[in-house]
Amino acid sequence: MVPFVAWIFLMGMLGDPAGWKYALRSALCLALFLWMKPWKWSYPALNWKNMPLATGIGILVCLFWIAPETDAFARFEGLHRLYLRIGTQMPWDLAAPLERVRYAPEAEGWLFALTRLLGSALVISVIEEFFWRSWLTRWVEKENFLEVDPGKISNRSLWIASALFATIHHRWIAGLLCGLLYGWFYRKTRDIWAVSYAHALTNGLLGIYVLWSGKFEFWA
Repeated sequence: MVPFVAWIFLMGMLGDPAGWKYALRSALCLALFLWMKPWKWSYPALNWKNMPLATGIGILVCLFWIAPETDAFARFEGLHRLYLRIGTQMPWDLAAPLERVRYAPEAEGWLFALTRLLGSALVISVIEEFFWRSWLTRWVEKENFLEVDPGKISNRSLWIASALFATIHHRWIAGLLCGLLYGWFYRKTRDIWAVSYAHALTNGLLGIYVLWSGKFEFWA
């Protein structure tokens, strides 16, 4: 739990995370994660046989984020308009304009733009998987979550953890789908490292898309 809680705490304490603030948050939380070594508690090593499916899931989840806001999806005018209206902000924020955090290289410099990409792909993705999938999804089942076999996680726990995961993302519909898919993959494989890799791949591909397209609202 602790590295993720620290990430949220630093987000609030530092305020706008652009530039050096995001770099500092990433460095501190990575150091905390490596120092605490949460993987030493009953986590098997990565099973390489899970990597092809993890790769597919990582790519698919990235498409969940991007596709509804593309010109191709805009051909479905009604669905496109509805998604942009309710799917890109949490329901209780609909009346307020969404603040867009910018990480454009021309504004922040390439160093901090790449730091944002690497922090998203290699730091918070792994921290989130240990928090949302490994801890919370099993804790909903039983307080001593380490006694819960990931392969026997109930649909109830999967939905609860995924719904909460969705609430911390502006694109909550995509967030819910992602949480369910990552959670299903964890239940299927019991491999937190493969799930972390899938999440890291998603965030890495999304970051590359952001830098290529200039759609920095995905990093809000």
